[in-house]
Amino acid sequence: MDYFLTAKKFRAKKRLGQNFLVDSSCIEKIIEVSDIQPSDTVLEIGAGLGFVTRELVKRAKRVIAVELDKDMVRELEKINAPNLEIINQDILKTDISQFGSNIKIVANIPYYITTPILVHLLGEIDDLENKNRNSISQIVLMVQYEVARRIMADEKAEEKEWGLLSILSKFWAEVEFIRKVPARSFFPAPKVDSAVLKFKVRTSPMLELDDYTFFRKTAKACFATRRKNLKNSLLNAGFSKETIQKTLSELGISENIRGEKLSIVEISKLAEGLKANQ
Repeated sequence: MDYFLTAKKFRAKKRLGQNFLVDSSCIEKIIEVSDIQPSDTVLEIGAGLGFVTRELVKRAKRVIAVELDKDMVRELEKINAPNLEIINQDILKTDISQFGSNIKIVANIPYYITTPILVHLLGEIDDLENKNRNSISQIVLMVQYEVARRIMADEKAEEKEWGLLSILSKFWAEVEFIRKVPARSFFPAPKVDSAVLKFKVRTSPMLELDDYTFFRKTAKACFATRRKNLKNSLLNAGFSKETIQKTLSELGISENIRGEKLSIVEISKLAEGLKANQ
């Protein structure tokens, strides 16, 4: 199949963030890293014209294609595969747990809803029993390249890359950068490059904490006011001056450091100290 010529026949809908992946080498790489086995159930998010779908149905026991655009659904229905189920629905309104366990996700999603989709799949930091995450074993996800940098970032990264999205991703998954995907790999070509990431979903969170909600609150405070030092960021989040000073002194953390310079482990210790001293 000539992916480019097929894609040219359709008018991509900007309101749905549609850009069709037409690079055969990238499609092959997505299939390769997805490591589909004959017994697998695969859920594809944003199946579009079915370029990836056609390869998935050759390998998996069951493929569930979730696609919002009815025009794309009509194209998917042309795929003659008894193991393909097509669901014309918003993925954010889809209960993934209904499809079973150990589900493998393959997703080429509208970039403007990347964070909501990741939260839908993984749950928030303090969502310990998220039923979607408990049903998923791995996620192979196409995202905007700059978002991929944020997901992969740590406290040593460039300013504004390390943040809550980085923490959420790592907290509930081991994340691997697979490859950069240039804009020309899509039709129509977007204005930005993309990247493929692979998430191996954790069965338990990265850290064992006493209070996950308090950790989330503390992490949010660290990144909410990036131009302020840690002391002022915590004050702005509602922590008392006395609690902050005592905790930072006990941990040996300077009041003038910026919150985004702290690692996940350091933020967790900060959260524990703040809670104990409040």
